[in-house]
Amino acid sequence: MGYYKTIDGKKYDGELIDLATELTSGGGDGRLSQADAEKLFEAVRDGDSYTEVEKDTMSYIRENFNWTDSADEWFRTEVRKWAAEK
Repeated sequence: MGYYKTIDGKKYDGELIDLATELTSGGGDGRLSQADAEKLFEAVRDGDSYTEVEKDTMSYIRENFNWTDSADEWFRTEVRKWAAEK
C-alpha cells in the first residue's frame, strides 16, 4: 500500500482519501456518484485484500464525504459480494 494519512490520531490510506477528495472537488454537486464509487472500489480491490486500514478509511470516507444514495448502496453491496468471494 502507498502512504498513510493520520487524522485525529488514526491511520488511514492516504491514496483513498486523496481519490475521494479529487472525485468530489471541481465539477458536479460535490457528492460521490456511482461512477466515483466504482473508482473507489477499484482502488480498494487493487491489493486483492480489504485491509483493516482500508476498511477504516472507507468508513471515514462514508462518514465524511457526501454520497448519492445509489452510490453508497452500490459500494456497500459490491464490498459484501467481494468479501464473500474471499
